[in-house]
Amino acid sequence: MNDSATNTLSTTHAQNRAGTWVPLSMFALYIIWGSTYLGIRIALESYPPFLLAGVRFAIAGLLLFGYLRLRGTALPNARQWRNAAVTGVLLLGFGNGLVCYAEESVSSGISAVAVATMPLFAAVFTGLYGEWATRRETLGLLIGFVGVIVLNFGSALSGSHIGAVALIVASMAWAFGSVWSRRQDMPVGMMNTAAQMLCGSIALLIVGLSSGERLPSHPTVHATLAAAYLVVFGSLVAFSAYLYVLKHARPAFATSYAYVNPPIAVLFGVLLLGEKVGPYDLAGMAVILLGVVIITLARRR
Repeated sequence: MNDSATNTLSTTHAQNRAGTWVPLSMFALYIIWGSTYLGIRIALESYPPFLLAGVRFAIAGLLLFGYLRLRGTALPNARQWRNAAVTGVLLLGFGNGLVCYAEESVSSGISAVAVATMPLFAAVFTGLYGEWATRRETLGLLIGFVGVIVLNFGSALSGSHIGAVALIVASMAWAFGSVWSRRQDMPVGMMNTAAQMLCGSIALLIVGLSSGERLPSHPTVHATLAAAYLVVFGSLVAFSAYLYVLKHARPAFATSYAYVNPPIAVLFGVLLLGEKVGPYDLAGMAVILLGVVIITLARRR
């Protein structure tokens, strides 16, 4: 078999794998990251925000890094460590850390609307690199954002101005980090996830300790279980899935989870906390679903 045929088979195999794992990864992002809104809220009952995020990603990063090294995975080179550090600080330090900080003073309504601006920021940053979203993707992004707003018409959009600003900065940092990392020499495979979590956790721990945060001596069982859930599912599973999708799909599709997470969070609230679903909730979910369908169809085209 000549080199051309070998390369063609290799490319086809990679496309088939992506065609299988991208939908599964997006499903994980939709469901798991939708549940982490509730997980963070419960964990914050005992743990301070930046140390919660820092310890969460430190544990997950060390577990994954140790597992990969035992399997013989090579260490990233100096440039890859640098790129992983920049991306980890943007996504996990600013992105996740500021969301945890904001959830102490901002309602879930503002959180959902602010975080849902992330795909729009990602589309703008991607465009600045010369890869503008298609018309279908833009339409889907706008419809999805409108759906999140409708979803929260029935909730009290209250909270501190500082918290709201923190959420916008978090969305911008996550969007830019996602777009920037696609064009950099990053660590290979799962080592990329481990390196970003380790680097991001260091930044979060420094911020938490320097601001006077301390881990509780007697945390509640519910808060500790929620923190453990964030480590295993929110970090190891979902963050790995996100980095995989980010590498194998267009940014508009990869970031569409930000529209699906709010209604998933509402559903978890109904199932676990007995919250009520009103007409605005149902209408918002329907509009969000329409936007995601348009983005998905645009990806297939």
